[in-house]
Amino acid sequence: MEIAKIAESILLSACEKKVSDIFIVPYSNTYQLNFRLMSGISKFKEISLETGKELLNFFKFHSEMDIAEHRRPQVGSWIKKVGKQEIFLRFSSIGNFTDQESMVIRLIYPRHENNYFYSDQLEEMVKLAALRGMIITSGPTGSGKTSTMYEIARRLGKEKMVMTIEDPVEIWHPSFLQTQVNSAAGIFYPDLLKAALRHRPDILIIGEIRDKETARIAVNAALSGHLVLATVHAKSTFQTIARLKGLGISKPELENSLTAVSYQRLFPNRQGKLSCLIDIASQEELAISILESKDRQIQFNQWEKNLMNLRKRGEIDERTFSAFKNG
Repeated sequence: MEIAKIAESILLSACEKKVSDIFIVPYSNTYQLNFRLMSGISKFKEISLETGKELLNFFKFHSEMDIAEHRRPQVGSWIKKVGKQEIFLRFSSIGNFTDQESMVIRLIYPRHENNYFYSDQLEEMVKLAALRGMIITSGPTGSGKTSTMYEIARRLGKEKMVMTIEDPVEIWHPSFLQTQVNSAAGIFYPDLLKAALRHRPDILIIGEIRDKETARIAVNAALSGHLVLATVHAKSTFQTIARLKGLGISKPELENSLTAVSYQRLFPNRQGKLSCLIDIASQEELAISILESKDRQIQFNQWEKNLMNLRKRGEIDERTFSAFKNG
């Protein structure tokens, strides 16, 4: 089978399983292909060392990466039709200490309406977003934070300018103006944020607030009337506030710019599908937390209570409750 057909077969299998990442990793005298599913990493198949190298070169060629470079980190992208849909493929390659090259392929599917939200929670987020200001979402990798921001923007963004700044773009949405950090070209979050504000977006999605300058610009955008949807690294709703304070945002600025903070996780329900639980803090509860001199020791707002209700209704089992009750 020629290498193009092998690549097509791998991508088709990945799309059928809704894989988020494909790992092509050297393993002894072979290459191992693994898929990242919502349940975790799953072994797909092993191929020969020679076939693995040909496959890497095939993908590098189509994603405009340097085929001759095997040690230095490289990134690339390719929009490819797989089956009946176009998929945005993002590539990252790097060599290990023995100069064997590995590659990770992120699959970004066309935007579709997610059905894993609890409707009352999503509606609450949309109502809060309609008040404008800044809404910050936290949660671990793979918890659906970007999908939540995009869904809110989709619902509120009709006949409005929606602009995203991400590192990298996670969801492909043709009606949004999507921009991406490019460290190789010297383009970082603050640069894109400053440029974005000159484009006068109604809704601004920031993939991650990770430094003081980005936090400062995001707050100023919210104070000037934009709806800002962003994520930060935090382990709970209230730790999100502490994180923003740690990035140099004062209490008065948080009071005036922050509309809501949330924390979310994806977990399996009894039907074998995914559900998204969102812990939301807003209004008086948020204001009290911002003003307190010491950050709350309460880890989650209604998190465990909501999980207990899901267990009582039979939507999740005891194992899922135990695994997620601490966030």
